[in-house]
Amino acid sequence: MKTKTLNVVKNEDGLLYLTFPNIHGTDCVAAFTTRMGGVSRGQYAAMNMSFTGGDDPKAVRQNYNILFESLGLDPERAVLSHQTHTKNIKTVTADDIGKGIVKDRDYDNIDGLITNIKGVALVTQYADCVPLVFYDKAKRVVATSHAGWRGTVQEIGKETVLKMAAEFGSNQSDIMVGIGPSIGSCCYEVDDPVYNEFKKLSYLNLDEIFIKKQNGKYMLNLWLANRRILENAGIDQKNICVTDLCTCCNSHIFHSHRATGGNRGNLAAIIALK
Repeated sequence: MKTKTLNVVKNEDGLLYLTFPNIHGTDCVAAFTTRMGGVSRGQYAAMNMSFTGGDDPKAVRQNYNILFESLGLDPERAVLSHQTHTKNIKTVTADDIGKGIVKDRDYDNIDGLITNIKGVALVTQYADCVPLVFYDKAKRVVATSHAGWRGTVQEIGKETVLKMAAEFGSNQSDIMVGIGPSIGSCCYEVDDPVYNEFKKLSYLNLDEIFIKKQNGKYMLNLWLANRRILENAGIDQKNICVTDLCTCCNSHIFHSHRATGGNRGNLAAIIALK
């Protein structure tokens, strides 16, 4: 696997994950998983981060233990989202620590998480949709949001920035953003209903986001769409790190819904203050 924009981490036991060079460092963890290095079997093999897709929960828990040990985090202090392609974002408090991992989750329809609590890992899950991670070093705030095409067109990236500003006083100029591996424009074919939803965002140049095909459908660039939405929200372009890895093209490395027809596990974006 070759990438010019992300950092690749591989240990001697076969664990493989990526970090965002503009965010990941001594005081913040910002990582995205691959399929490599876990203990799950079958269609979930081997690093599956979802408890809800039919995998053995004991295997998933062990996957979290393996990954979090490498990241220097405590899996029992992680918080999982409950994603339904909304623009809903939850502020994670001390009462939420462990929900979705070692405690029952008491929230639904949450596609983004924000916190300023040290050592709490925010986890969102993926199998082609776009992972967004956010870090405000000045205010010590982190966030992650799940942006499929529905979340993207609902501007969940912008909503996350606005919530960081409203609840923690973040300034857009201080926020660093990572756009992680997901399905690329090379593989993501969509039709007119999707195109027409993006037309509602008048500031987008659709000619740079969509490539029309001879069959009347389009190839959609969700990486660029999310970049433009973030720039419209006030994020400086130099503070945005964009992936160059398509999960569908690289389904031997990443879980991909489109490549497998839905027979797959889930990847995860993890961000935490240290």
